[in-house]
Amino acid sequence: MENAGLFSVGSPGEVDLFFSRRIGIGDNGNIVPIVGGARLSGKLNRTNVGLLSMWTEDVQDNGIEENNFTVARVNHEFKGRTALGAVFINKEGLQSDNFNRTLALDGKLGLGRKARMSGFFSKTFDQNDTLNAHSFKFQTDYNWNNWELRAGYTEVGQGFNPEVGFLLRSAFRKPEGLVLYHLRPKNPDSKILEYRPHISYRGYWNFDGFLETSFLHIDNHFEWKSGNELHTGINFTREGVVDAFDISRGQNVIIQPGGYNHVESQIIFFTNRSKPLSVNLRSVIGGSFGGTRYQESITGSLRIGDKFNSDLSLQYNNFQLPVGNFTANIVSSRLSYAFKPNIYLQGLIQHNTSDKLWAANIRFGWLQQANTGLFVVWNYNVLDNGPLNNSFIIKYTRMFDLVR
Repeated sequence: MENAGLFSVGSPGEVDLFFSRRIGIGDNGNIVPIVGGARLSGKLNRTNVGLLSMWTEDVQDNGIEENNFTVARVNHEFKGRTALGAVFINKEGLQSDNFNRTLALDGKLGLGRKARMSGFFSKTFDQNDTLNAHSFKFQTDYNWNNWELRAGYTEVGQGFNPEVGFLLRSAFRKPEGLVLYHLRPKNPDSKILEYRPHISYRGYWNFDGFLETSFLHIDNHFEWKSGNELHTGINFTREGVVDAFDISRGQNVIIQPGGYNHVESQIIFFTNRSKPLSVNLRSVIGGSFGGTRYQESITGSLRIGDKFNSDLSLQYNNFQLPVGNFTANIVSSRLSYAFKPNIYLQGLIQHNTSDKLWAANIRFGWLQQANTGLFVVWNYNVLDNGPLNNSFIIKYTRMFDLVR
């Protein structure tokens, strides 16, 4: 966790060039034993450096060989909110000639106090010598006199394959933009702290010029001085389906190829999250794949002092489509208790009715410094037909200062 952001390059949640959970987990979610490894990270004046190398065992039943994972990262910070960096990510098979490498340059350029440009360019290499194995993103942000403006473009080539990274979707071209205005009433007696009208857009095209996803969002946020907020919006959506797929995960609701254009409304309301008791409500109703989708969720949060925090969430999804109807519900609960600032117990329990999966994660932590110390973790996953990927882990880490 310490200095984890140093190794993060790409577009978070969409094109992550390095995703540490790839180490120790196979393509199908099966566990791959980790032999060991080492990591070095820190800062030399204005230059951030990071080096990580891990070895994993083979899993013959799943056709996984022994591998070495290596990540080298450097990033130099200049004056004026400007930086330039590079990363090298390598997965090397130790029993064959298999390899997968990612090279990338990234940076940001500060343009005064109001504007900034940022982006990255990356390529992957493997033994197949794949064409169009590139990805890049360029984005410009401009903040001035209560205005927020953003424009960006992301592209992921058909052959781009970061095996130690994460792709939300592959092979796309994506333009996006945002215009938002912060309006605060000048009347001191107003109960409204701020209005935030805005409009945003993102679209995903494949390399044949087919629009796969489009999302135009028009919204206004109302924030009261009490800390309560109300978000009202309307979304204009499009989903382009190239190949038929089962949206219901086994309930035989098959979406057919074609283009689906719809409109949906959304309302979000939440109370002051700094209070001991808070509530979050979300409702989305609108068209979906030629039919209608109803999505309702509620989350209740309870906080007792600085020791106990808990959340209980319920999410209801109902699809009424021309090809069939189905529901998918998720129930989850999070609990956290801090015996001391550096000693805590955390728990997560979740149930997914669509996958028929129960999952639990219990973690005890006794921190020393920089998120090092003792960790005891229990993971329990069970389907209707039996247990799945259960584990009990004890981990102890300690940091040593080699250079003073």
